Amino acid sequence: MSTVVFDISLSLDGFVTAAPQTPAKPLGPGGEQLHGWLVDREYLERAVSALGAVVAGRTTYDHSIHGWGADGPSGDARRPVFVVTHEAPDPGTVPEGGVYTFVTDGLESAIEQARAAAEGRIVTVMGGADLGRQCIGAGLVDEVSLHLAPVLFGSGTPMFAGLDVGHVQLELLEAASTPETVHLRYRVLTPAG
Repeated sequence: MSTVVFDISLSLDGFVTAAPQTPAKPLGPGGEQLHGWLVDREYLERAVSALGAVVAGRTTYDHSIHGWGADGPSGDARRPVFVVTHEAPDPGTVPEGGVYTFVTDGLESAIEQARAAAEGRIVTVMGGADLGRQCIGAGLVDEVSLHLAPVLFGSGTPMFAGLDVGHVQLELLEAASTPETVHLRYRVLTPAG
């Protein structure tokens, strides 16, 4: 069975966006620094080669589709992306031949569909704090992967604020650093709930 990994970039003070966010700057002023680690081609290629499918929220999809295009976040690898949403977008706004499936019947369904599509490879839950908190709170993730950027935002969208799940025990699996980020990967030992 596929491992489900919640993967997100955040500032050292725990924000996944800076404030204030605007339509032109969905990550807020300076928020692009959160993804500075994407220049590490070796790390990125390793992650994409292990990837089987992606689960993303609708906001992440809406903010990223112009950059992803039909191929999705995995680029030429074209891994399937399951977008959790209340309502699928107008088909005319979705890239033709794209890798996207819009899931309107809940997060659990999206995870289940992604696991089936991944064929034993990793399912990555990516995108916003809200989707991540929902996954962790529902006990749907096996691992948590954090990319800590060397910046303090002071305000923005907090990753773990409001996550009311009690104690969730984690085991460190990997820690690697570059000038752009510190990568941390944890196994979830005791799921939420």
